[in-house]
Amino acid sequence: MSAAVLRPPAVLPGFAPALGLTLVYLCLIVLIPLAAVFAKTAGMGWQAFVDAVAAPRVVASYQLSFGSALLAAAINAAFGLLVAWVLTRYEFPGRRIADALVDLPFALPTAVAGIALAAVYAPQGWLGRWFDAAGIKVAYTPLGVLVALTFIGLPFVVRTVQPVLQELEKDVEEAAANLGAGRLQIFLRVIFPQLAPALLTGFALAFARAVGEYGSVIFIAGNMPMVSEITPLIIITKLEQYDYAGATAVAVVMLLASFALLLAINALQAWQARRGGRAPARAGH
Repeated sequence: MSAAVLRPPAVLPGFAPALGLTLVYLCLIVLIPLAAVFAKTAGMGWQAFVDAVAAPRVVASYQLSFGSALLAAAINAAFGLLVAWVLTRYEFPGRRIADALVDLPFALPTAVAGIALAAVYAPQGWLGRWFDAAGIKVAYTPLGVLVALTFIGLPFVVRTVQPVLQELEKDVEEAAANLGAGRLQIFLRVIFPQLAPALLTGFALAFARAVGEYGSVIFIAGNMPMVSEITPLIIITKLEQYDYAGATAVAVVMLLASFALLLAINALQAWQARRGGRAPARAGH
């Protein structure tokens, strides 16, 4: 009897129907809307496109949005790894509550998060008054944008790294310790190489989420042109002024820049995976 006869029936349809449905779904949800953005921009003409995307106010918003998103993703990569480590490796009272709090930015409406952050970090807020006394203004400044983007990006890093930490075999760490490796050496040479792909994925997800964030930022940013105005707000403003071509032009720049960075991060992940796959062969030789 052939293997095909013994194979249990598949729950989903065959490869051809499943692939067709997948491509149709992706086209309707992702490709066609993105193609419409590029098509709208293509009708502007090159000079009009450059004027729309290179205006000083727009360039300042790029610097704030992308710079704050990168910095917030880097902060979340460091502290998200620490949070995931504590939640995975230690037992302590309230661990389940702390683990559930990590998902709060996922469930909280972005406008509610923005209002809460603005209230807390305002000059008269619970934390803002202490920062204000120290001469540090958080709300209605670029620092407030960074705080909001860090808040919404943390779960992406924690939830990406946490499963990898749970699956790590502690026998390897114990073997390294028995061979005389210190804690820092064990982390850098045994644990971190296995966490690096997941950490990069969490970084990329946090960055992508932060670049397009709007609701939680506008309430704490202050939205001052050339100072604390993010690019999504520029797009909204142009749409309100019926400048649809200008809005799509700025959106195309954001899309291309985000795609380029995500592509670079994915290439780095693939390179690390190839290095990890070749390491055992070299050791065997």
